Amino acid sequence: MKVNHEEKISEIKSYMRKIELFGHALGVLSWDLEVNVPPGGVKGRSEVLGYLSGEMYKLMTDHVVGDYISWMEQENLDDPVEKAMLREMKKSYERLVKIPIDRYVAFSSLTSEAQAVWADARQRNDYEAFKPYLKQIIDFEKEFVGYLGYKENKYDTLLDEYEPGMTTAVLDKVFSELRDKLVALLRRLQEQGKEPDRRFLAGNYPTEKQKELNHKALQLMGFDFQRGRVDISAHPFTTSFFNGDVRITNRYDESYFLSSLFSAMHEGGHGLYEQDISDSLYGTGLATGVSMGIHESQSRFYENMIGRSKGFWQFFYDTVIDVFPNLKNATAEDIYKAVNTVEPSLIRTEADELTYAMHIIIRYEMEKAFINDEITVDEAPEVWNDKYEKYLGIRPSDNKDGILQDTHWAGGMIGYFPSYALGNLYAAQFLKAMKKDIDVDELLKKGDLNPIHEWLKEKVHKHGSVYTPSELVQMVTGEPLNPQYFVDYLTTKLEDVYNIK
Repeated sequence: MKVNHEEKISEIKSYMRKIELFGHALGVLSWDLEVNVPPGGVKGRSEVLGYLSGEMYKLMTDHVVGDYISWMEQENLDDPVEKAMLREMKKSYERLVKIPIDRYVAFSSLTSEAQAVWADARQRNDYEAFKPYLKQIIDFEKEFVGYLGYKENKYDTLLDEYEPGMTTAVLDKVFSELRDKLVALLRRLQEQGKEPDRRFLAGNYPTEKQKELNHKALQLMGFDFQRGRVDISAHPFTTSFFNGDVRITNRYDESYFLSSLFSAMHEGGHGLYEQDISDSLYGTGLATGVSMGIHESQSRFYENMIGRSKGFWQFFYDTVIDVFPNLKNATAEDIYKAVNTVEPSLIRTEADELTYAMHIIIRYEMEKAFINDEITVDEAPEVWNDKYEKYLGIRPSDNKDGILQDTHWAGGMIGYFPSYALGNLYAAQFLKAMKKDIDVDELLKKGDLNPIHEWLKEKVHKHGSVYTPSELVQMVTGEPLNPQYFVDYLTTKLEDVYNIK
């Protein structure tokens, strides 16, 4: 007897919804682990997360999922959502069934505990405390690659989890060309440009006042505080349980308000993406960003292409002076130029747009080396420091500002970092397309970010994971990924900032 198509799809969505609900529960517990759990509760919480991850794994690898996939493959699907459901279900199922459940649970428990260990180790500048966890995580990742297999480079298997379809062969070429062009631009700025004065930014900026300013910036962006909130964590991050509950976190430095402001706008960009996903995608497995590169395009767009634009500071200046009157002797132009100063620095999250790519390339090269057994965790701090000296001309004096500065490896997210650089490239290409439809510069001067938000919502956000990254970029911009747009965007902006005619 032929199965009714609509009824079967409804049955599949009901099953997928169960998986989503497990994901929401895990998300809440993970968020609480990073924001609220006391040190004594870390091991217990890690055990809970490991157990629930195992139960979710069982749902995701049950034979019924294989049956659903087989049925959908025979249906000649033409609906974009149903085709995407099949694509994502099949990829996830075929990946997970190859990993033994006990190893999956053990890895989940390990990374939950490792993130708390990392936060404490970073605060105390104690790499030795984190090192055993890092080794276990890398060993797990190599073990998973063994289960999953690879074609050309072991790292490709991990990279594909965060940026579907991307390979090291492509990234090596893109990053090499990008590095050469950015280094050439940096030399021009140093040889021909006039570096902006940033001394006026030094001062005392109380945390509560920073929170007030950041709240105003997030409101301006369109972040919905009825469906989202902001908390404090060791490393800023965003998590979403569904589009009605999106959490972002931040950290504060009372000597430098711009650090938390740009982090708020960065995480707010992630948050807008999640808040804007269509309700209709819940129960399909598609109610999330399609890739970390596309997700990072939204955070980097708001942090840099909005937050560091001249138009934004022409409007936002009065708001800043209201909150921090000690800056009243500086002009909007002064702040705009100061926040776009190019200077090699140690901290990735505070890097300028030009040198930021170098931070990513360093991590990318180290991750490849870890997975291909070219470096050990014992050698890693020295390798890290050597690369910073080679690529940025500066050397970390401690591990807190060196190899311990990011949470990603503690969370088992090896393969994630290239997404940040790809996000810059996607964002510049989206901005180029956006400017064909709306006058972005004029909107920024007026402080009207709603049309910008709506454009992104309609073109990118609402689709969740229905389209692959390459399909989405083609659909939104009319062409494949083109890194030149990012180089052009930076060149135009920095020639203005550095008064190069």
